[in-house]
Amino acid sequence: MMTKIDYTKPWTSAERYRPYADYSADYITALTNAVDKSAYRNSYHIQPKIGLLNDPNGFSFFNGKYHLFYQVFPYGPVHGLKSWALMTSPDLIHWTDEGLKLFPDTIFDSHGAYSGSALPLSDKELFLFYTGNTRGENNSRDAYQNGAIYTQTGNIRKFDTPLLRTPEGYTDHFRDPMIFDAHGHKFAIIGAQTSEEKGTVVLAQATNDSLTAWDYKGQLQFTQEEMGYMIECPNLVFIDKKPVLLFCPQGLDKSIADYDNIFPNMYVIADEFDSESATLTQAGKLHNLDDGFEVYATQAFNAPDGRVLASSWLGLPDLDVPSQADGWQGILSLVKELTLKNGQLYQYPVVETISLRHEKQNITLSEVATTIDSNSYELEIELSEDEENELYLFASADNSSHVSLKIDVKNGKIELNRANLPVSWAENYGVTRSTYVAPGKMKLNIFADTSSLEIFVNDGEKVMSSRIFTVPENTYLFAKSSLPATIWQLKK
Repeated sequence: MMTKIDYTKPWTSAERYRPYADYSADYITALTNAVDKSAYRNSYHIQPKIGLLNDPNGFSFFNGKYHLFYQVFPYGPVHGLKSWALMTSPDLIHWTDEGLKLFPDTIFDSHGAYSGSALPLSDKELFLFYTGNTRGENNSRDAYQNGAIYTQTGNIRKFDTPLLRTPEGYTDHFRDPMIFDAHGHKFAIIGAQTSEEKGTVVLAQATNDSLTAWDYKGQLQFTQEEMGYMIECPNLVFIDKKPVLLFCPQGLDKSIADYDNIFPNMYVIADEFDSESATLTQAGKLHNLDDGFEVYATQAFNAPDGRVLASSWLGLPDLDVPSQADGWQGILSLVKELTLKNGQLYQYPVVETISLRHEKQNITLSEVATTIDSNSYELEIELSEDEENELYLFASADNSSHVSLKIDVKNGKIELNRANLPVSWAENYGVTRSTYVAPGKMKLNIFADTSSLEIFVNDGEKVMSSRIFTVPENTYLFAKSSLPATIWQLKK
């Protein structure tokens, strides 16, 4: 009989960085069985087969398919020796797991293939730009910005030497290169920490078409405020020709921008990208990208069909969740299209998401329980401009445990509360979140999956994304007062 493994035990540094070949077949089988039996596995979200998933990487369109890599430690639910796994899809909905692709197997990425991005060079080659994490004596660290080619046949060819090394004036917290096209050239932005331990973003430019040579252009200017002690996962996309910077500032003073998460995922909208001066001109205010509990490391790109597409890690650094006891953690959000309306960023699931719908029902929620087959559904409700109500999701039959959503349309306030979950974990990471929209009629599209919840307000004006951990039998819906709704079960 195979021994049960305690995945919640403290992992030593040596255990986190064990070579993959050291994991026995028995260990992998035990881990796989534990994950397969987990009550928290989602139906239609990307999640790891085993182990830990975190940042989405290399989101791109190549060889007739969407490619979405993600960072993964495949042998435990902790941050360990990272590789890139790959999912491909013809439609952003139905994904094929292509397995691990980018391994930590050179002297320039010996302790992890960390986050990065991708850009097609041709129909046959996809350029990958990523951070290689290495460690030396006394746990010293070096970060290298490495290049690789992913071929049409699925092979990886790494460049022999790093494309960029950390310049003077920065610490070893220098990572997450994001490549993009602008003004007929190829650029990359990199998250960084200065020697004074200030968070910043550094701009680089390719000096040849093969992307084998790069020069630094300086720090990207987009705010006069101090951005904490580190910026991770910067992305620059162009929506209606306006540059939109997505980024994750760590240690940001809450007097600069209010947030409740461990670290926020934020954005700014600017008028232009001036590559010569490394400036986003007329950059606006900082905004939270998501008003839920867990969204981080969002990666976006300008797709060839003209859309700007994004996916987020539904998780946070330094966050422990109940699924770790089952040998896994971390999922990716639905793929969202980013648009601008009246100078504001909107996010909404791509139109292809409709293909997941089946078994449409028009229902009326009330104090009497509405029973549904599973917590894998889309719920759509519309409320009048003076209406107040409260929804109870992931609820028990007697509604003693649930997730609540208070809606005050007149004052434009929505409050998400997960204090009454039967799995006691949320108190360590926040139980209440609120967001505001302009008063008036309100529409909500709520995407529930076994252990996740994504709420889109007014077709993406605001978004609240969170992990939800409850018991399998909590599949009831309630409302404080009568509320018409439409519900679709969502396919795997």
